[in-house]
Amino acid sequence: MSMPKGLILAAGRGSRMGTLTEEMPKGLAPLAGRSLIAWQEAALARAGIEPVALVTGYQAERLAKKGRTCFHNPRWASTNMVMSLAAADEWMAEGDTIVSYSDIVYHPDIPAALAAAEGDIAITYDRDWAALWDLRFDRPLLDAESFECRDGRLVDIGRRVRCKGAVGGQYMGLVKFSAAGWGLVSYLLGGMMPEVRDRLDMTALLRELLALGQPIVTVPVDGRWLEVDSGEDLAAYEARLKQKAAWSHDWRWKTQGVGAAASLEATTAG
Repeated sequence: MSMPKGLILAAGRGSRMGTLTEEMPKGLAPLAGRSLIAWQEAALARAGIEPVALVTGYQAERLAKKGRTCFHNPRWASTNMVMSLAAADEWMAEGDTIVSYSDIVYHPDIPAALAAAEGDIAITYDRDWAALWDLRFDRPLLDAESFECRDGRLVDIGRRVRCKGAVGGQYMGLVKFSAAGWGLVSYLLGGMMPEVRDRLDMTALLRELLALGQPIVTVPVDGRWLEVDSGEDLAAYEARLKQKAAWSHDWRWKTQGVGAAASLEATTAG
């Protein structure tokens, strides 16, 4: 099996990050000694997913470095994530691609499992989501969204929910598209009014694909990832990492008995 390449959507500033992102994109926010993007690049490389490109927008120059492929969304401030994805159309059209939000971190086993999934479009979801949302929020259901799958296929996603029992998991911001899957997305976007297309987020796109009858494969995971939406998230995670007790959502991995940070020695902060 040939491995997919990667794409990190790093155009946004992150409005809820406050002063932390005044001079850097959200994906460069630090966590456990490395930027979010550095953790991602290392995890993807360890999973065999390379090369990895970035879509830039806010503070794009902070993400440019020798050897890194970047695509730019000049309208990052007025468009949503799907239009950042569309900025990398040529990259997506070349073959299987794992697309990652820039504000998450994950264990290498997670993108590896996604890479192995069949189908033209596949996503990962966390069955142990409630443990993470309870850490992050006083009222988790205000942020949690619906997620329903049946027989390994997505049924519904991205709607408001009223009780935890109605939520089968949480979408994590990792998607795999084949060239054919991306071709369908391009066709769908081409038929939309510009103002609708510009506002489209990823879960809304997935719902549109479901409405067309497109199967979306779901890959379950149990923890070992994090999402960063605010400075409060970062503080909560750093505090939890200082505790000695095992944590279901610790994404870090070990290499030959050495801590995760050692496996990132060659990875720059961006």
